[in-house]
Amino acid sequence: MDSEAETTVVIVGAGPGGCLLSYLLARSGIETTLVERHAALDREFRGYLFQPLALDVFEQLGLLESVLELPHERVSRPEVVVYGRPYPTIDFEALGGRHDYALLMEQPPLLERLIERAAEFPTFEYHDRLPARDLLTEGGRVVGVLATDRRTGDAVRLRSRVVVGADGRYSTIRDSAGIDPGRLESKLDLLWFKLPAAAVGEAAQARYDDAGLLLYFGLGGGVAQAGWFIPRGSYADLRERGIEAFRERVASVDPGLDGVLPDALESFEDCSLLRIEPGLSERWVDGGLLLLGDAAHIASPVGGQGNVLAIADAVAAHETIARALSLDPGDGPLPACALARYETRRRPPVKRVIEAQRRAERALTALVLHGDRLPRSIRRPALRALFSVAPRTPAARRTAELFAFGPNPVRVDDSWFEREVPTQF
Repeated sequence: MDSEAETTVVIVGAGPGGCLLSYLLARSGIETTLVERHAALDREFRGYLFQPLALDVFEQLGLLESVLELPHERVSRPEVVVYGRPYPTIDFEALGGRHDYALLMEQPPLLERLIERAAEFPTFEYHDRLPARDLLTEGGRVVGVLATDRRTGDAVRLRSRVVVGADGRYSTIRDSAGIDPGRLESKLDLLWFKLPAAAVGEAAQARYDDAGLLLYFGLGGGVAQAGWFIPRGSYADLRERGIEAFRERVASVDPGLDGVLPDALESFEDCSLLRIEPGLSERWVDGGLLLLGDAAHIASPVGGQGNVLAIADAVAAHETIARALSLDPGDGPLPACALARYETRRRPPVKRVIEAQRRAERALTALVLHGDRLPRSIRRPALRALFSVAPRTPAARRTAELFAFGPNPVRVDDSWFEREVPTQF
């Protein structure tokens, strides 16, 4: 049987941005309903890296200690190994921030913990297996979402004063609003797969050799994530050559993996293809609608910015929504002008980060696609010289600071909180 419900804020998508915003709004006494299409939170393409800025936000909320109880790895000095020689890339300890490390972890335990913390407040509801299909609109403004209960097949109408699209790079909410995602050209794709952590150690690193570029990092719990960059659109050719040929290429870059690859990569079913397609949506707010995270700006994996951008978005969206509701205590959708504060605040720093990612991606593209054009006798010493110098330049430090701490500080406006909550989970 079809049903209808009312709330103040509907958030579509239980990623880091959606879960954190749910917690912030619920803690502020605002009726919030979070809906997620999947039954579990372990879908592919979840980002793994949480920059020091994200840790600052968790600490402001009294959540960091609880987060650190989850399986994770700390990374302080990631490195790149070029033809067998290691070179530092970023030294978080030297950057001088409050937190001198980044976190690497699987997302599902973190998302579940944020949902559990939000559920401590009576103004929060969470519904999984409830995919949003379309927006409900009246008079040109968004008044809710139309969803389907996958348990029963029934239609569910969720009416609200504001809908937050936090449903990722392929956002249904953004598409339903007719908003152009502003996709930017990329020449690379990324192939993800898992490895036993014991095979790669605790260090986060990239390794480059004639066969290609491999990156890997531990996630805690005995698991490591590995990535292999490939030319865009070349995955079908890679599969056609067979999994054994792919294992040989990976092992040629890191011979130490030779013994674990047959079990870790039994077939291409053990791999997940991430299409690198960054974007900056044409607008992030409409009447009754706000987009955040990848729904508003699709992050490239270069520089590990997806999670921290979504978290900073959530902090800004919380302040904007709480303020708009306090100034307009009616029952209609919040007007676009009341939500524009969020986009005005967030678009410039996000654009700056994406531009830095694009510069870094161009250098990475040249390495992956054109690195073999020089004779090996020239290529090896040239790349070694480049990586020994480049990370120490002022430009590299500025980029490292930008990726670690963002363009400007992110402060949670806790004046909207109704009460304090325990810092221990």
